[in-house]
Amino acid sequence: MELYFSLHVSYDAFLPYYQGLAEKVEVRDVHGRVLHINGKYFRPFLTPQGIRGKFKLVLNNDGSYKSLNKL
Repeated sequence: MELYFSLHVSYDAFLPYYQGLAEKVEVRDVHGRVLHINGKYFRPFLTPQGIRGKFKLVLNNDGSYKSLNKL
């Protein structure tokens, strides 16, 4: 399953997720579904400006995480 969403979060707002103090990032996909994604998957996309862009989340058949890609 592929889910698409945009994320715009500042560096300071994302720090608790990067540090492991907060776990789930809540986003809304293009169809309006609310997704809760472990913050650790966003770490490679963190820049001094934060995380900004469109993403594709791929899930396995059982609904578990497979990959997260910035588009």
